[in-house]
Amino acid sequence: MQGTKKSKPKSFRSYSWSIFSIACVLFTCSSFYAYSQNIPEKFIQTTDSLIAKAPSEYRSIDRALRPSRKDTLLMLYFANSASKKKYLDGQVYALNQIGTSYRNISKFNQAIEYHKEALELAKKSNNLELKVYSLNMLSVVYRRIDAVKTALDYAQEAIELAESAPVLTEGLKHSKNVSLNGIGNIYQNLKQYKVAIEIFEKSLLLEEELHNKLGQAINNQNIGECYEELGDLKSALNYYRKSLAFNEEMDNEMGRIICNNSIAQVFIKQHKTLKARQILETTLSKSIALGDKFISSSVFINLGWAQMELGAYEESEENLIEGIRLSVKYDLPRSQTIGYNHLSNLFIKKGDFEKALKFYKKSKEIEDAITNETNVRYVNDVLFRYDTEKKNNQIEALARENELVRLKLRKNENTLLISTLLLALTSLILYILYRQFQLKNEKKLLTLEQSMLRSQMNPHFLFNSLNSIKLYIINNEKKNAVYYLNKFSKLVRKILEASSLKEISLSEELETIELYMNIENIRFSNEIDFQIKIDDGIDSNDIKIPSLILQPFLENAIWHGLSTREENKSIIIEIKQENDYFTTIAITDNGIGRAAAEVIKENKVLKRKSIGIDITKERLANFSKDFQNTFEVQIIDLYDDKKNPAGTKVIVSIPTI
Repeated sequence: MQGTKKSKPKSFRSYSWSIFSIACVLFTCSSFYAYSQNIPEKFIQTTDSLIAKAPSEYRSIDRALRPSRKDTLLMLYFANSASKKKYLDGQVYALNQIGTSYRNISKFNQAIEYHKEALELAKKSNNLELKVYSLNMLSVVYRRIDAVKTALDYAQEAIELAESAPVLTEGLKHSKNVSLNGIGNIYQNLKQYKVAIEIFEKSLLLEEELHNKLGQAINNQNIGECYEELGDLKSALNYYRKSLAFNEEMDNEMGRIICNNSIAQVFIKQHKTLKARQILETTLSKSIALGDKFISSSVFINLGWAQMELGAYEESEENLIEGIRLSVKYDLPRSQTIGYNHLSNLFIKKGDFEKALKFYKKSKEIEDAITNETNVRYVNDVLFRYDTEKKNNQIEALARENELVRLKLRKNENTLLISTLLLALTSLILYILYRQFQLKNEKKLLTLEQSMLRSQMNPHFLFNSLNSIKLYIINNEKKNAVYYLNKFSKLVRKILEASSLKEISLSEELETIELYMNIENIRFSNEIDFQIKIDDGIDSNDIKIPSLILQPFLENAIWHGLSTREENKSIIIEIKQENDYFTTIAITDNGIGRAAAEVIKENKVLKRKSIGIDITKERLANFSKDFQNTFEVQIIDLYDDKKNPAGTKVIVSIPTI
């Protein structure tokens, strides 16, 4: 009986809720219908005209609807009208504008729904420009809520789609810049500020070429934020003011609020707190009127910070709590971190150390969740994958270009067979043979470069290096993890950059080798004593060598010479000017020697075949073609006084004339 009694109210509640839901839907529909009867006649005419012309480019649609694009009901009317006429591109534009409006008032879930619907329609319309635009808008929303992985996925897909176009239109160029800016923001969120500045500056130059004031304002603001985090407050203030000037010129209220909030934040750090409070009090009322909870949360927190520095503790606590409340309600974890940190400092000043500790722990918990190891590893993996795929695309483009050249030569051959004499035909054959010889050499060089890159970017090396760094993270050695992660990312970048160059300076090669040894040494608990000795009078910047030729010798020394040695492991690189014709690079290890290493290798079940040295010798041979002298590689077995193996020395003689 009790079970029956309980089921009735539950059933009644479900029924009542269903009636209420239907009533809400009917009310919403009737409200929109009533509103649609009052749509301005001018807007209806604009809509009808635009749908009749049905332009596919974003800028053409935006030119007609720009004055009304922030009015969600007008955009909804246009979306419905475009849907009835099967004008998909118009629907995509309207849905993206509605999504942007929801994003600007921190209704992120609704924004995501509209942008995703826009993306599906853009795919159905097969409109590349609108697909890229929709992907960028999704990336921005996910970045606002600190969903780093998802934001990067959408930005990555957008920039790859834009670059796939045979010709970059102005709209695609703009969208590509937005994607680039988004990737810069992700680096900024991961506290890689110097890398982020490089990306923002690149985006800023592209925006200047397009004369896009909004893009220039956004990038100047982003650069200012990075400099502020690096502690360069003077540079940060300079970029914030540049951004503010662009926003004033565009009469962009949201931009003005963001810039003034940032400027006030710098003033607090410069101990100009009264001036900061005046700016923030004015900015807060404008921010509330604008309705963007993302900005309002930050302004509340900064105002509370300023009041705390001025000793107004009650007002400070009230504003900090309101800022945190907004950041929690609208899922803004970074604002929560800053707010709780200031709240902790406030209670220290008030002498309530228990609450201070509580809020400090809360701040650290949220910060650790944002910058966890999974996000960092994911971002680095995806960016590395993008660089690798881009290089592969360049190789494929070169192959296609060679194929076009070959087809063109065939066509020329057929034409000349008809229109020229035997002498012209003979000349053509000679030219074709010469061209084939050139292509064969180019193909061989390209194959060597590809093999070299595969050797350097060995999957085992990458996997083992990331695993080693992961151990630091697991053991909570954050400084070591970040230090070696930076070393690893710098090494990968240097390898990718050097792989496209025929030759580099010896100093650049040594810098890359040092990075490689730093990473490899992690797995040996930093037991390997690695030294580089350069004779006086040698300028390593003036000596040119093929890129990435020393790493295979070092890899052999480590894995065949030192890996089985118990202690006192060392590798020494000595660079000497042998004579006017050669510079010698000697790599000496105190390993077990080649004979013992060969025995161990033969006894292994899985034998690892090293091709790095053979590739290096071929590249050195190709490099030496431009010199009078050829290269030499000597491998010398070392023995101690008792004739026991004492290591191996590899001497590479590089021609200088």
